[in-house]
Amino acid sequence: MTNVRADLAPTGVLRASINLGNPVLAQGTPDEPGGVTVDIARELARRLDVPLELVCFDAARKSFEAMTTGQADLCFLAIDPARADEVAFTAPYVVIEGVFAVPAESQLRTVEDVDQPGVRIGVKQGSAYDLYLTRTLQQATVVRGEEGTAVFEAEKLEVAAGIRQPITAFVAEHPETRLIDERFMQIQQAVGTTKARQPETVAYLQSFVEDLKSTGFIAASLQAAGQGDAQVAPPA
Repeated sequence: MTNVRADLAPTGVLRASINLGNPVLAQGTPDEPGGVTVDIARELARRLDVPLELVCFDAARKSFEAMTTGQADLCFLAIDPARADEVAFTAPYVVIEGVFAVPAESQLRTVEDVDQPGVRIGVKQGSAYDLYLTRTLQQATVVRGEEGTAVFEAEKLEVAAGIRQPITAFVAEHPETRLIDERFMQIQQAVGTTKARQPETVAYLQSFVEDLKSTGFIAASLQAAGQGDAQVAPPA
């Protein structure tokens, strides 16, 4: 444990990067954050017996940058090949879905319909679904903004992409839009640290995440945060 503590929190404080831009995983403000990622970070700091510093951001790309530039020791990000060169990920602890919203009168009805010439998809820059769609789309175009729904509205795009829960809420508040209910991707949220960490440290994080899943910690935390419809990832 001493070696893991020294490796993961070399400053004597565990610095955890929190993405407040994903409401399934974190809620609140930088001064008073909450949610499953905050609960995980607090539990890890408790087990390591070190103080915790929560470094909060409003987007996954900023959380990723904090990890890779040495501002944080721990991050909570979706597993993606574009990040895996620099981040050592555990198995996922939560699985969420990426879905599309379109104008109510749109002819686009399925996920397959979306990938065609002339279709522009609004995404949050640097998000897991931005990375995924950029890598997989053959004909449609990605348009990046601070929020996928914001750029969708501002530029009158054909599609908005995002996480199911906030996209569903957006559609409920905008009757001129509708949801394509089928998911276009499954987003595996995991705990990560830098590739420079010792194998023992990464193995400890992996075991820690599996313990939180199996004991019901993750499910209880999601429920307490009002995110009980999010799916706890299966055992690794």
